[in-house]
Amino acid sequence: MEGKDEDVRVGANRYRERQAIGTAAQAEQDGKDYKEPPSAPLFEAGELSSWSFYRACIAEFVATFLFLYITVLTVMGVAKSSSKCNTVGVQGIAWAFGGMIFALVYCTAGISGGHINPAVTFGLFLARKLSLTRAVFYIIFQCLGAICGALVVKGFQPHQFERLGGAANSVSRTYSKGGGLGAEIVGTFVLVYTVFSATDAKRNARDSHVPILAPLPIGFAVFLVHLATIPVTGTGINPARSLGAALVYNKDQAWDDHWIFWVGPFIGAALAALYHQIVIRAIPFKSK
Repeated sequence: MEGKDEDVRVGANRYRERQAIGTAAQAEQDGKDYKEPPSAPLFEAGELSSWSFYRACIAEFVATFLFLYITVLTVMGVAKSSSKCNTVGVQGIAWAFGGMIFALVYCTAGISGGHINPAVTFGLFLARKLSLTRAVFYIIFQCLGAICGALVVKGFQPHQFERLGGAANSVSRTYSKGGGLGAEIVGTFVLVYTVFSATDAKRNARDSHVPILAPLPIGFAVFLVHLATIPVTGTGINPARSLGAALVYNKDQAWDDHWIFWVGPFIGAALAALYHQIVIRAIPFKSK
């Protein structure tokens, strides 16, 4: 009894307390030693002679092509109706963008990583998740896929495409250019931060279900960002999507604010990469 009284007095616990999931203490308890994967080289010449590299580029091209084809048609379908009650509305547009990202990331994640967005590629490059070579090729193929997707839509419906603006992004007249830029920065931050969290290698090593579910939060993030920013900029957060629609539509109104849909997403992606690497993962502060 004296021993038990002493335990109570000093606050000792005879049973081992389970630490919160995801903490360093919990990882130690589980006995799982996690080693940070090595950073991707800045330039990897061997990639240029690998079929898997070009297969990944083609996957990015096809995915972005399909993404533009479905989403541009959805936007045009809403725009051409005089009554929004007869269309899917803003919510439907958001679901089209988010749903396509969910489906396409699921289909291509095992081949190319399922970026489908130059801003995502840029953020992952800054975090040294892929080489500069792969990042440049991905962005080129994403932009080409977006242009081809918009071209196919215009080929099917040339008059409506021109009349309805080709789903090109622009800042709403009720917002300033600064407001539009801010919306693109924050919206892209949400997306890229979600990508980092959903594909975190440490979480994947601990929880086997995380890689399987990764496309879901990424697609849902795209959906939510579209709900918030469609009234502001039509929602870019993807420079390839903005470039494809603007280039095929090719009117002054599509180019007036186009710089916002490159600068904003790239700033948002860079901030998300820094936040995840420095604050969430604290990688610069880990001992070698």
